Amino acid sequence: MPDLKHIFSPDGACSTVLPGWRSRPQQLAMAEAVERAVADNSVLLAEAGTGTGKTLAYLIPALLSGGKVVISTGTKALQDQLFHRDLPAARRALKSPVKVALLKGRANYVCHHHLQRNLSDGRFAHRDDAAWLQKIARFAETSSSGDRAEAEGIPEDATAWHYAVSSRDTCLGSECSHFKDCFVMVARKAALDAEVVVVNHHLFFADLWLKDEGVAELLPACNTVILDEAHQLAETAAQFFGETLSVAQLLDLAGDTKRLAAVKAGDFPALRRAAEDLSKAARDLRLAFPQNPVKATVAELARYDKWPDALKSMSAALDETAKLLETQAERDADLKNCFERAQAVQATLASWQRDDDPENPRVRWLETTLSSLLLHATPLSVGAMFGAKLTERAQAWILTSATLSVGGDFTHLKTRLGIEDAETLCVDSPFDYPRQGVLYVPQNLPAPNTPEFTEAVIEAALPVLEVSQGRAFILFTSLRALDKARGLLTEAFKFRGWEYPLLVQGDAPKNELLARFQKAGNAVLLGSQSFWEGVDMPGDVLSVVIIDKLPFQPPDDPVVAARIAQAEKNGGKPFMDYQLPHAAISLKQGAGRLIRTETDRGVLMICDTRLADKPYGRLLLNALPAMTRTRKLEVVERFFASHEASPVIASEAKQSSSV
Repeated sequence: MPDLKHIFSPDGACSTVLPGWRSRPQQLAMAEAVERAVADNSVLLAEAGTGTGKTLAYLIPALLSGGKVVISTGTKALQDQLFHRDLPAARRALKSPVKVALLKGRANYVCHHHLQRNLSDGRFAHRDDAAWLQKIARFAETSSSGDRAEAEGIPEDATAWHYAVSSRDTCLGSECSHFKDCFVMVARKAALDAEVVVVNHHLFFADLWLKDEGVAELLPACNTVILDEAHQLAETAAQFFGETLSVAQLLDLAGDTKRLAAVKAGDFPALRRAAEDLSKAARDLRLAFPQNPVKATVAELARYDKWPDALKSMSAALDETAKLLETQAERDADLKNCFERAQAVQATLASWQRDDDPENPRVRWLETTLSSLLLHATPLSVGAMFGAKLTERAQAWILTSATLSVGGDFTHLKTRLGIEDAETLCVDSPFDYPRQGVLYVPQNLPAPNTPEFTEAVIEAALPVLEVSQGRAFILFTSLRALDKARGLLTEAFKFRGWEYPLLVQGDAPKNELLARFQKAGNAVLLGSQSFWEGVDMPGDVLSVVIIDKLPFQPPDDPVVAARIAQAEKNGGKPFMDYQLPHAAISLKQGAGRLIRTETDRGVLMICDTRLADKPYGRLLLNALPAMTRTRKLEVVERFFASHEASPVIASEAKQSSSV
């Protein structure tokens, strides 16, 4: 086997095929740890600071191992990047002929059956859908993959895709007349034949638990599983190890049943009427709650008077629809599919209504959106279930991210994932943070729970935005604060005559906003959770990241509240053991948007004085990159005035700062 030290040396294989690549001891250290874990079939938690090059650090030893490898990423965007950019680079470096495959969830592939059925049906929610669907049909005729990401000129978020793909509920499986040329089955076969398969976490867990997306077939033959962006795993696992039933599911079932009843069972009008009753009952379920969003546990639902009757009516309408569908299921594969979907919904509803099992504690709760309602049953812990999966067979598991530990301590993640015996590795970033960045915590800001807090944040941010000439992300922990800040900044920019483009989450798709930010060169972007991670904006275009509050999870969130109560019941310390580590990792993620390369420079401004004033602030500070710290605006102004942060600035900042 080629020697990793040589491959990652200044004149090794990586340097010959990767433009701009630099030898880094941190990258080699991680690669060697991955190599050992693969050889020993062990579990490794590897935290690699930004700039380490962690992707190559796990790809190179994984490819060299010669076994089958499954790699899972946090998002589809990162999945595509790894497959189309990073994996080819690693193969070139090693001159490796291994077969590779990209596997996504079924909703990413054109479904011939649903596409043709909906083209024939001709009923669409939006005027443009028919034209887009024709374009999708032309794409499907020439594409070898059917992957919607490859459909040039057709937006991935176009509503017409709803009519061109299937879901776990609507797929006909082997009974489909297009089964032999199904794009999903082609992708799964390619994955089975490949030596390296790239998936994403949602697909991975959907299959791990629901056995629905083709990964379960891969795992038994797999030697190494690599889970990138592993800080997301506990929450993703909770989502899939739990259960959810939505009004949208009910409306889809009712709508499909009503349409099929007219086309396939026109001589049985009772089915159409039952579907109409189910549709009305599902809408009434949402109307049982106020228009404003609601999150409530089962115990808290008693305050909503209309809820019990609405649930009872919906359940009765569902049962009647299922009963009538059963009588018609043999007439048509689509009708049979609707019957099976109705049965699955009945089972989920029955499970949600069932009393909790003390052996497997969960929280049953409900949330509403503007037009929908969702019933959730979320496990309080996924450790036992996830940990058991990792020990089912002899194989290596590599869990990696830039943010796994709290100051080098992996206890929080180990406990949540049930992998207390995992090996750990923590390699620092190669960046010169004291020179490249300033951490600024303004003085004299009000407490974050006061009504005037957002106004104070914007007032403190304005002089920073002035010296940085825009080029900033302002990240919020709530959409309410984001909306308020939008109005304040719009007014402030107008008053000062500033022409910095103001980009706001929700005004356009995330990728479009980021493209506008990049192109403008002096924009200010307001974002919440989705912009805290997975955003790579190197260079001068992003020079300031402002965070309004420490990202503690809301204690009144049903799942968070239940986990806190469970920890207290078990004699634990939920703030220190759960809430604080979670906030530290989230804070590291947000801060990580700023310095992306060895030449980047910028200011991280955190407007929550608890970072400096509270005893636990020290733990959060230690979790952040080791930037120059200050509480003085003058230090920030001089940082931007100078070509680079001088030792004088760093020295003065330390003397003037209690951060």
